[in-house]
Amino acid sequence: MTIFDSIILGIIEGITEFLPISSTGHLIVASELLGVDQNSVTNAFHVIIQFAAIFAVFFNYKDKFTIKHIDLWVKVFLAFLPIAIVGFIFSTQIKELFNIQIVAIMFIIGGVIFLIVEKFFIKEDKYTLDNVENITLKQSMIIGFAQVFALIPGTSRAGSTIIGALLVGLSRKASAEFSFLLAFPVMSAVTFYDLFKHYHEFSNANLITLTVGFIVSFIVAYLTIKLFLKFLENFTFVAFGIYRIVFGVVLLIMFN
Repeated sequence: MTIFDSIILGIIEGITEFLPISSTGHLIVASELLGVDQNSVTNAFHVIIQFAAIFAVFFNYKDKFTIKHIDLWVKVFLAFLPIAIVGFIFSTQIKELFNIQIVAIMFIIGGVIFLIVEKFFIKEDKYTLDNVENITLKQSMIIGFAQVFALIPGTSRAGSTIIGALLVGLSRKASAEFSFLLAFPVMSAVTFYDLFKHYHEFSNANLITLTVGFIVSFIVAYLTIKLFLKFLENFTFVAFGIYRIVFGVVLLIMFN
């Protein structure tokens, strides 16, 4: 992996991790196009850029990482449990799903779902919950079960949680924010598990490449979170639905 590869992949991770367009799907495709081999170095690199994205959540919401927000984090933890349990039990089966065709199909399905939700389910007068602090335990659990669909490659963790949040009455902004906060335990668990599993592979990795990827991913993810929330103040998720469908179709054409 070259410095150029690490910059490109770091940018892609930073942009796509918190948008409802699947970071995993984009990284798989980008690695294919760049000719990056899926080896121990690549595994180590993916761990590092995910770690950078976790830091981006912390620095954007560091005011919420205090004891006075313990009630909110209890709800976040409850929403985290379903994907943690299902992911642990079916980890082998989930790994077998990783291929371009499944990614493409799930991009399209996810895009269609976003368009349907925006068209038929969102009633502006109904969506009064605009503060993640006010989310209920029931809402958080439903969002957690929705997040389980993210275990299918190409679905998008952010996408599935946002859809779940919209359907239980959160505003677009609150849905995105809860998705950001929920990313913290989910990505932390995945990252530290990968660190434990692949720690020996870091000895073969280029330190400069890892550092560049980390810095790029962190900066881009930090800015993406802020810009995404600004975007949602004036726009809907329709653009993301259309993008997912187009991208999925392009993938099916390119890799078939």
